[in-house]
Amino acid sequence: MKKGVIAVISACVGMISSAVCVGKMMSNQVEEKRNMSDKHLALFLMMNQWVKVKQQGKNLASYFKKNGYQKIAVYGMSYAGETLIDELKDKEIKIAYGIDKNADRIYADIDVVSLDDSLEKVDAIVVTAITFFDEIEEQLREKIDCPIISLEDILYEV
Repeated sequence: MKKGVIAVISACVGMISSAVCVGKMMSNQVEEKRNMSDKHLALFLMMNQWVKVKQQGKNLASYFKKNGYQKIAVYGMSYAGETLIDELKDKEIKIAYGIDKNADRIYADIDVVSLDDSLEKVDAIVVTAITFFDEIEEQLREKIDCPIISLEDILYEV
C-alpha cells in the first residue's frame, strides 16, 4: 500500500515540477517577446518623429552644424543607422565610421568597427540603438572622449 501512495505522490510531484518548468519557460518567452515589442515600438515612434521632422522641411545636418560637429561616428548600423548615413550623405557632415557589435557581418558604404576596436577621434557619436542607450553610452565613455548623443534626442531637438 505504501508503495502505491509513494508512487502517486512521486507522479504528482513530477507533474508539478514539469508544469513549473514549462510555466517558467513560457514566462521567459513572454518576457522576451514583450522586450522585442517594446524595442520595435520605440523604433517606430522614433522613425515617426523623423518623418515629422522631414515634413517640416528640416534635416539632421542642421543639428550637427549648429553644435559644431563636423566629423561623427554612428553606433548601430541597422535601419536607423543606415537612414542617418543616407540623410547625411552629400552634406557637410563627415561620417568617419560606424560602430556595431556585429561589425564583421555588416556591409556598408563606410568602415564599420566593433567596440573592441580602436575608435578614431570624432566630434560626436550618434547612438541609433535607442532602447540600450544608457548601456552603450557607458561602454563608449570608456573608449572615447566626445559627446555621445541619442538619435532620438536629436530628432526631438531639431
